Amino acid sequence: MDGGDTIEITVAGSLGEIAAAEWDACAGDGGAVPIDPFTTHRFLKALEDSGSVGRRSGWIPRHLVARMGGTAIAVMPLYAKTHSQGEYIFDHNWAHAYENAGGSYYPKLQAAVPFTPATGRRFLTRPGFEAEGRAALVQGALALAEKIGVSSLHVTFCTEAERRWGEEVGLLGRASQQFHWLNRGYGDFEAFLGELSSRKRKAIRKERERAQAFGGEIVALTGDDLRAEHWNAFWHFYQDTGSRKWGHPYLTRDFFDQAQATMRDDMLLVLARRNGRWMAGALNFVGRDALYGRYWGCVEDHPFLHFELCYYRAIDWAIGHGLARVEAGAQGEHKLARGYLPAATHSLHWIADPGFARAVGQYLAAEERAVDHEIEILTAYGPFRRGGEPVEQD
Repeated sequence: MDGGDTIEITVAGSLGEIAAAEWDACAGDGGAVPIDPFTTHRFLKALEDSGSVGRRSGWIPRHLVARMGGTAIAVMPLYAKTHSQGEYIFDHNWAHAYENAGGSYYPKLQAAVPFTPATGRRFLTRPGFEAEGRAALVQGALALAEKIGVSSLHVTFCTEAERRWGEEVGLLGRASQQFHWLNRGYGDFEAFLGELSSRKRKAIRKERERAQAFGGEIVALTGDDLRAEHWNAFWHFYQDTGSRKWGHPYLTRDFFDQAQATMRDDMLLVLARRNGRWMAGALNFVGRDALYGRYWGCVEDHPFLHFELCYYRAIDWAIGHGLARVEAGAQGEHKLARGYLPAATHSLHWIADPGFARAVGQYLAAEERAVDHEIEILTAYGPFRRGGEPVEQD
């Protein structure tokens, strides 16, 4: 390459060191609605500015920027991690084995969106610079790993194409699975139900009837309809759920104010109110092709209200807005009966120690076979009518 083609890689200690236009030129394609709201500058910066991400939380920003001729051609959301919390691709057993053998697994490097098990690009490249941008980022990440002496590098919830490319350059690929609802061109929720077996269709209708009989109203809010009172209520729901699931909530209260200021068009908040009091809610993020379910909480328990707010209202909204799918987050086989089918997710890993890397590689090969088998079995147990099965009258 001549001097004009030289790529310079820098490490940023915060999103504030990178101009939003520069980052988003790599993270998106300039559309009005982002393909992936989680890799936008505004989302990642809100995590940092609110104190949800930083040294206190054990997610220390080490973002990569690759520039050619002074222009950013690729960026990567990258963090030094002092634990394995908030990742959803579990490596706790790796950490235990590594440390039992006398090594120090932490810190490690994590290319990810904190607290967000949603598939998206992790090698963010400006259009037209995909090949050199990806190569620069992986080289920069490995150089940083060597420089600071970490045990490993992990690229989680990357795209399948990124995983295949990463394996070609020597990274270890890993498969896992979660549940997604796919829009097959449905005109409305009833059209979706029409593709289910009679028993499953009737069960969902009964669930929705019971959920909607809680004695209040359900509203879906986005954009300028979102106000402080809604976030005050949702914060209480989120605190309760976070305390029970993780010990303490990942997000600070200020995150929701930051998001309201910069991301209100990227969010859908489904709330239930009874006797003038907000008492349950589900927070979703809106992408160009998908709705991403993220957080749920409540201060009153009502039968099936969780399913109504988190799953059925998300399907309703996706159909009404022409979205291709709903990603319902990590885990939860109960989603299967509600029309959410297993889908493969992907990650990439690099381990500094050659012997441990070989052992992890063998484990990942066996794990992938198990994941593929599980997806096959779960899909067979899905609620949809089998091919050729007649539509039964309810």
